[in-house]
Amino acid sequence: MMPFLPLTLEEMKEYGWEQPDFVYITGDAYIDHPSFGPAIITRVLENFGYKCCIVSQPQCDEDYQRFGQPRLGFLVSSGNIDSMVNHYAVSKKRRKKDFYTPNGTMGKRPDRAVIVYCRTLRKLYPTATIITGGIEASLRRLSHYDYWDDCVKKSILLDSKADLVLYGMGEKTIVQVADALESGMDVKDIIYIRNSVWKTKKKELLPSNAVFLPSFDEVSSNNKSKYVESFKMQYKNCDAFQGKPLIEQYGDIFVVQNEPEWPLSQEEMDAVYALPYMRAVHPILEAQGHVPAIDEVKFSIISNRGCFGGCHFCALTFHQGRIIQSRSKESIVNEATTITQAADFKGYIHDIGGPTANFYHPACSKQLKSGVCTHKECIGYDPCKNLEVDHTDYLDILREVRKLPGIKKVFVRSGLRYDYIMYDKNKEFFNELVQFHISGQLKVAPEHIDDRVLSK
Repeated sequence: MMPFLPLTLEEMKEYGWEQPDFVYITGDAYIDHPSFGPAIITRVLENFGYKCCIVSQPQCDEDYQRFGQPRLGFLVSSGNIDSMVNHYAVSKKRRKKDFYTPNGTMGKRPDRAVIVYCRTLRKLYPTATIITGGIEASLRRLSHYDYWDDCVKKSILLDSKADLVLYGMGEKTIVQVADALESGMDVKDIIYIRNSVWKTKKKELLPSNAVFLPSFDEVSSNNKSKYVESFKMQYKNCDAFQGKPLIEQYGDIFVVQNEPEWPLSQEEMDAVYALPYMRAVHPILEAQGHVPAIDEVKFSIISNRGCFGGCHFCALTFHQGRIIQSRSKESIVNEATTITQAADFKGYIHDIGGPTANFYHPACSKQLKSGVCTHKECIGYDPCKNLEVDHTDYLDILREVRKLPGIKKVFVRSGLRYDYIMYDKNKEFFNELVQFHISGQLKVAPEHIDDRVLSK
């Protein structure tokens, strides 16, 4: 395992590589920490024997060409955050700081970075395999409303000229794609992998069990009811147990979204977070100036992913799904122990959580056998009668971590569903949360609480 994956040609040569298997293009400064998607994907590939190099925030053709054409393909993402959200406030005014860039400097990544990066690669390497993923690509995998241009845009697969879009959390998917390419398959034949989106003009290749969405012409023609219909069909097919392939037609081109990937088991998730991350910014980039994005997460621990909260403002269901996946207590305690050994650790764990910190288990045991309900939500004003409310295991983790030598405080800074806390008849978690784990401000998810607020 390498301390950092190669960021320069000199580093690649030092590792004894003549050619990388993959080159990962990212809109962020390269931060090797498990809170950052590019770090996870490249470390997972490394763990399976693939050689990955990183191109961070490319500015010119020479940056894209630094390592030449990789043996298997280019991987592309905007980074840990959507480039448009990163650049613009909700008022559409330009932000003044990019937290994922040395010194917080703005302008180091383009608007709609995935499209720009992929098109540049296609120009420079016409025959190369180009695969895109991450939050920007994931949430644009099919036709989508673009807030900034106030119109419905095509699937990013078409606009970017990439070969594949990998949506959602990609640890399983990227290894399957890598193995298929390693076996000699052409990327155009990789049409069977879950969590992937591909395109074709051949009707005979379309999955027989697929659901046809309204066509792009229908959803982009100011027919809002057709857009709502399409979105509802997509939302109902976000679950690995029940989800079907989705097909969206663009003239003579069919864009196909395969079924969602199965949730990670606890053992699989533990393995992902046990990889040898440096938990730091690459030294070359750190020398250019401090990258602010590392500050909040460097001493934080991800305990879970997914969310059954159903908040209407949140796109998480489309990216991580409604089924909670969590790490074992041992895995989390081991990471906390590793954190205490850092030279600049001051005794404070900033967070143990996820999209919703106190969702450590699936909403009900049924979800692990047959998936989520598509016709109702788990929690809200009238929570499902099958909702299992239990903070016991999460509280046990917090207790274990705060007992570790060298730790002064363990904070919870991820959002908490306080209606879920209110449903818990055992008040131990709330009492200890208030006593030990609030750093001055408690983040809560405001959905499903007050009609006067929601109406705004």
